[in-house]
Amino acid sequence: MSAQTEYLGAGSVACLGEVLQRHAPRRVFLVTGRASYEASGARAAIEPLLGATPFVRFHDFESNPRLEDVERGIRLFRESACDLVVAAGGGSVMDMAKSVRFLAAQEAGARDCLRDAGGPRRRGAPLAAIPTTAGSGSEATRFAVLYVDREKESLEHEFVLPDYAIVDPGLTARLSPRQTAISGLDALCQATESFWSVLSTPESQGYARRALGLVLEHLDRAVNRPDAAARAGMAEAAHVAGKAICISKTTACHAVSYPLTSYFGVPHGLAAALTLPSMLAFNAGVTVADCQDARGAAWVGRILGELMALIGADSPAGAAAALTDLMRNVGMPVRLGEAGIRPADIPLILDHGFNPGRVKNNPRRLTREELKALLDAMA
Repeated sequence: MSAQTEYLGAGSVACLGEVLQRHAPRRVFLVTGRASYEASGARAAIEPLLGATPFVRFHDFESNPRLEDVERGIRLFRESACDLVVAAGGGSVMDMAKSVRFLAAQEAGARDCLRDAGGPRRRGAPLAAIPTTAGSGSEATRFAVLYVDREKESLEHEFVLPDYAIVDPGLTARLSPRQTAISGLDALCQATESFWSVLSTPESQGYARRALGLVLEHLDRAVNRPDAAARAGMAEAAHVAGKAICISKTTACHAVSYPLTSYFGVPHGLAAALTLPSMLAFNAGVTVADCQDARGAAWVGRILGELMALIGADSPAGAAAALTDLMRNVGMPVRLGEAGIRPADIPLILDHGFNPGRVKNNPRRLTREELKALLDAMA
């Protein structure tokens, strides 16, 4: 795994100045959201640090980046002869910046790289990632999500990981309650799924345990009574949850989330969280016959028991109810119908969200029929 330099805490955005001094770029490729760059305060913080360094700003892409958007970014990056990338925004901005900097450095085209064709990979220009939401943790992962013909694809390589993560909770202070809730639920899902993933390790579970504790402590307040401590707690939670899934990857909740976002416009964090309570209860029923974790069903049972205790519950139903209550407390829907999804939409979700390869990290084997029953019960 490539090493990453982290700058965490209030005021850490100023550390971008150290990055610029270290690399002395001729031109910076600045990837931002359309409106969030100004609204978050990132522009006011970043552009004085750039000073006389020329930069090209790229923000012309969808909130869930498509391959066509990435290819347009690659062309602009190459034409502009940039030699340092700075990303300031939420998860989609991070995914775009990571994709462009990685793919622009390769001889193979973007589509071939997604198919893992085209030979060895080259390290791209240095990338400094500055999140303005507290959710995706994308600044800490070696993955980048993009959509090809509405289907989720993922780049995965050690060179996709940003070289610098600059996590300043002050840049999340202007998030609306809804934005805070949606991004915070992404961190909640990543921490929970990482904890039970078949690829978990003691290190990833340590990160996940820390992230989950921070979310449970700070998310409600960050949404309903925000203060600096709650913002700082959620910023750390998101970053640490990103470090967790960088090791363990996500599981069934994220697999099901992608068609909810792509076809129905459900924001990613909410799309992942909708099935989280039900999936926790489902996984708690693991048996020797359907366990996918090589460490065995008893191991998974112990992990789920610890997870329930962390949530403050003593049963799967109690843990699921606690997660559902948290979602309601932060103003989020908890049923498919409340999110605008009808029972007639469930077959499409199954067709595009049930991919055995994407649910293989789940500790309990999930069949299409079981997922249908789970979704039907949520309608």
